[in-house]
Amino acid sequence: MKVKTVVFDLGKVLVDFDYGIAARELAKQATASAEQIQTVIDQSPLLFRYESAGMTTAEFFGEVRKQIGFRGTFDEFAAAFADIFTEIPAMTKLQAELRGRGLNTFILSNTNEIAIAHVRRNFPFFANFIGYIFSFEHAALKPHERIYEIAEHHCGCRGGEILFIDDKPENVDAAARRGWQTICHSSAEETMRRVRELLAWRGLASTP
Repeated sequence: MKVKTVVFDLGKVLVDFDYGIAARELAKQATASAEQIQTVIDQSPLLFRYESAGMTTAEFFGEVRKQIGFRGTFDEFAAAFADIFTEIPAMTKLQAELRGRGLNTFILSNTNEIAIAHVRRNFPFFANFIGYIFSFEHAALKPHERIYEIAEHHCGCRGGEILFIDDKPENVDAAARRGWQTICHSSAEETMRRVRELLAWRGLASTP
């Protein structure tokens, strides 16, 4: 089936991230050490609760502040918590080329309100997608089936009409069970090779 839409994960696919950066910055105004802070904010049950709409941004800040002994303001917290991203130019170039060739592109991400506000302000590539499906807006995390159903509704496509690029095997497997075409991202070079192979396009973003 011909691909009409390419759905990208955000973290570790279009942008890299390191919660250690946030932990070290927050530690400057906290009683907890950077290592202790990282266990609170990095892929933790608290973060997953926040990213699945189990708590508001204010509630998340309040809980983190309590757990790490943070003395700063919310704005100081948000700036440190979100400033962890670096663009992966080869992948954002790939997205731009796919869109330039007439494919609709979307982002499907397990993420949160603070992070998305930061990425939207600081990364121009982020505006160049048709649409966005964020876990915190739909109270569902990948690989839960519901968020893929929501993505299909947003994309107006189903099954093999969708090509999905994500770095986590469990997320890719869930998409494959719905009949989506998938790439489990490990490097820009390998993903571009697989995109060229699946779409039979020569010369596509040939250098990472």
